Amino acid sequence: MPGRCADKVALVTGSSRGLGKAIAQRLAREGATVVLTARTAEPDPKYDGSLMQTKAEIESAGGTAIAIAADLSSVDDRERLFAEASAQVGSPDIVVNNAAVTFLRPLEDFPDRRVRLMLEMHVVAPLHLTQLAIPAMRERGRGWVLNLTSVGGDLPAGPPFSEFDRTAGFGIYGTVKAAMNRMTKSLAAELYDDGIAVNAAAPTNPVATPGAGTLDLAKTDTEDIELITRTALELCTGDPATLTGRIAHTQTFLREIGALP
Repeated sequence: MPGRCADKVALVTGSSRGLGKAIAQRLAREGATVVLTARTAEPDPKYDGSLMQTKAEIESAGGTAIAIAADLSSVDDRERLFAEASAQVGSPDIVVNNAAVTFLRPLEDFPDRRVRLMLEMHVVAPLHLTQLAIPAMRERGRGWVLNLTSVGGDLPAGPPFSEFDRTAGFGIYGTVKAAMNRMTKSLAAELYDDGIAVNAAAPTNPVATPGAGTLDLAKTDTEDIELITRTALELCTGDPATLTGRIAHTQTFLREIGALP
């Protein structure tokens, strides 16, 4: 399948459902061989979507994908995932760090184990997978890393603080996304001379993914999921010399490049 990602391997985490699935499908339509990973391999009535469902949909549309189940909060599973993917289809040219776990509650009684899990999934795991991909990207002289972030990582205005900011319980979520954004900028700077682009992308407005619905964050879409998949495609194929170190909010970014009225 020809396209902007022809002859490239793309690893997309959290690709059994939601934004990860949509991004994986978009990259596959553009010719990438996509490595799908999440914890849910086979269809399960408790969950909406699975790796095998995503794989089947990509293949039925003429694309190529492999599925490797992994718990990305585990160092050993991350290393196994990368080793198996590299053995089957080669080290990725593109890494999309989308997998996430989110708990919402006030900071004063936020459980330590959940803080650590969120840090692991939003910061440590994306860094580790990027570290695993760097040697082959550096040898090729090109590569693309995309971290899925959120406008929740932006600092709230105040004081005075809005009622939403005072009661929402987004403190840890915003903290880990802010850390992801800072890490993205630092990786972009350190890898610039190697031709490796590192960016982050966030929907400008909520998208009603299964995870967002579970947390009562977005029951209905206020932004077309096509905007994040288009943003991801641009950031995963752009010139690393000019399109790197971006914390891109979909609508602002797409207007900037002339892809949105």
